[in-house]
Amino acid sequence: MEASNLSSSLVELEAISTAIPSRPVAALYREEFLITFRLLAVINPAIVLLGLVSNVLNIVVFLKAGAKDNVTILLLSLAVSDFVFLFFNTPVVSGAVLHALARSYIPFSQIFLLRFFPYWPAYNVYDLSTYITVSLGVMRCACVAMPLKFKLVFTKARTIRWVLFLVVLAVSLRIPVLSIHRISWRTDPETNISSPYLLAVNNRQMSRINDVLNRGVVIYSTYITMVTCMCILTFKLYQASKMRRSCKAAATQSSDKTTDGPVDQGLSSRDLKVVKSVALVCTIFVLLQLAFVLKSATRLVVPEFDNGKSFKVSVRGCRSRKRNLRLSERFSQYLSLLQL
Repeated sequence: MEASNLSSSLVELEAISTAIPSRPVAALYREEFLITFRLLAVINPAIVLLGLVSNVLNIVVFLKAGAKDNVTILLLSLAVSDFVFLFFNTPVVSGAVLHALARSYIPFSQIFLLRFFPYWPAYNVYDLSTYITVSLGVMRCACVAMPLKFKLVFTKARTIRWVLFLVVLAVSLRIPVLSIHRISWRTDPETNISSPYLLAVNNRQMSRINDVLNRGVVIYSTYITMVTCMCILTFKLYQASKMRRSCKAAATQSSDKTTDGPVDQGLSSRDLKVVKSVALVCTIFVLLQLAFVLKSATRLVVPEFDNGKSFKVSVRGCRSRKRNLRLSERFSQYLSLLQL
């Protein structure tokens, strides 16, 4: 779910079961949303736990191996970023489990909404993971496209500085939404007891800025970059396989003859493995980001898609599935990157 109506999300969930029948879209997606919400309440904790444990192991392995090259530096940075992202998501996921499975035993309270406080910091770290993933795809794509100049351009020191720049960039682009939520205190006049609650300040204005920056320019730039890398790597794989087939055919025809020098067989087996692994990473990124890109494009044509009441229930369900895909995306990408 997005921050545009974040503080009232659970209240709206309660209202779904009593949606006005005259809104056919809301009535159509009401039951689907409730089923999806309860299903993800069981699946998401397992994904988060698996991600936390695996990333801790990844960090330990990379620290013991040492940051000796560009790929290791980026993989270590990605593992740390993924761990922080999942750690910040733990309160949100835990609250969803309690609300979906133990709602009858736990009364609703504004304090319960405090679990959304780390929402934007979490996706600020998620942006950093995305930038690192894109950087890794571009770096390995450059390694294949210009192997002679690669080591001169992508040095270890430049890679470290680039990661630090990505940290600053991720925080800077999310400053508008990072300033929205804050914890305030409210006093009950009857009991004279103060309790914390989540306060949203300049929500609409800051969300519009975020739409232009992160849900517009950034998401399309990263998506186009990864699609380009995927096309280049696919072409290189095709070119290498074609070269190998031609060399194999030539070697078969002249098996009884000797050559004056070694036959160029294109990319080595290790290079092919690298190209295939990074191509898989780019493919995973492109496929899992496609839903969000389509949603963002739809909002440009139908502005009320995200905020209109008639679409509210269907959008809530889409947001829950999108978050589940984001959690699984990080783990899937890392499994493929291990092959490097």
